[in-house]
Amino acid sequence: MFQDNMTRVVTLLVVVAALTRLLPHPMNFSPIGAIALFGGCYISNKRLAFLLPISVMLLSDVLLQLINGTGFHPTILWVYGSFAVITTLGFFLRGREGRQTVLVGSLMGSVLFFLITNFGQWATGYYGYEAGSLTTSYVQAIPFFRGTILGDLFYNGLLFGSFAVIKWRYPMLVKAGR
Repeated sequence: MFQDNMTRVVTLLVVVAALTRLLPHPMNFSPIGAIALFGGCYISNKRLAFLLPISVMLLSDVLLQLINGTGFHPTILWVYGSFAVITTLGFFLRGREGRQTVLVGSLMGSVLFFLITNFGQWATGYYGYEAGSLTTSYVQAIPFFRGTILGDLFYNGLLFGSFAVIKWRYPMLVKAGR
């Protein structure tokens, strides 16, 4: 029962966060990194910890594609790959969900997303394959990195904070422990 209730609450928070991608927002200020970190931290079934965040991400990408044509792009596999790496990072937060560890995890997730997705941008040939084109890919992405960091910090604060309040307000969710 504990895991079912906890998984339901985590699922609800992840789905609501994913749906915020449909709202207007600054460039790269989105919940995707936070969803991965949060899911990795709180979904005890490791397979589900990967599947749930990636599934809601896919659903929101489909909706974005239908609404404005921005859901799918050449680097989407790199985005999903970074999502999987950040979910794995969430496993290391389990049992250590303090402010500082969530802050560090959030920043690490932002850096991982930046490194992986911009490598993917280079790998697609967007900047060519000449000497220095990988560097160009990272340099061109710097203006978007601020949004990634701020979005991850905001949404991690919101997800982890909301869940902490829910656990405090409804302690039956944590009775059996993890």
